[in-house]
Amino acid sequence: MKNFPDTRLTAGGALRRGMTLIELTVVILVFLILVGVLFVGANGWKNGADRSACIMNQYKVQEGVRSFANVNNIAMGDDTSALTPPIDLETAVVAEGFVEFYPSCPSDGVYTRNGNIMPPLGQLYMTCSLAASKGHEPREIKGW
Repeated sequence: MKNFPDTRLTAGGALRRGMTLIELTVVILVFLILVGVLFVGANGWKNGADRSACIMNQYKVQEGVRSFANVNNIAMGDDTSALTPPIDLETAVVAEGFVEFYPSCPSDGVYTRNGNIMPPLGQLYMTCSLAASKGHEPREIKGW
């Protein structure tokens, strides 16, 4: 009697095709491990993308505030509510189109804005609550 590689002999001597339960379990286990590795990698990718989007949000608002200051001749460090006429910086930046809207953090962090104080160079106007815990802060803000 010929024995083919994909057949097995049973206890009664009959030929049986297919996989044993142990082989099937090993295949499923390997598949689950690969899926687990995929989920860990995808989660790391999402966290990195959220961090980058949050930093870009901060950059866009910073750019809008700086543009508003340049157009209106406001010096860095000035309190815009003390100017004549007083300017509500948070409202004016959006109302005059320098920022389309104030964004929200993609990782559900909370942005804190600097009120009516025009930030000096090297200081952010808007910061994220996840800056310390998840790295939602730019590494370099010299040119901001």
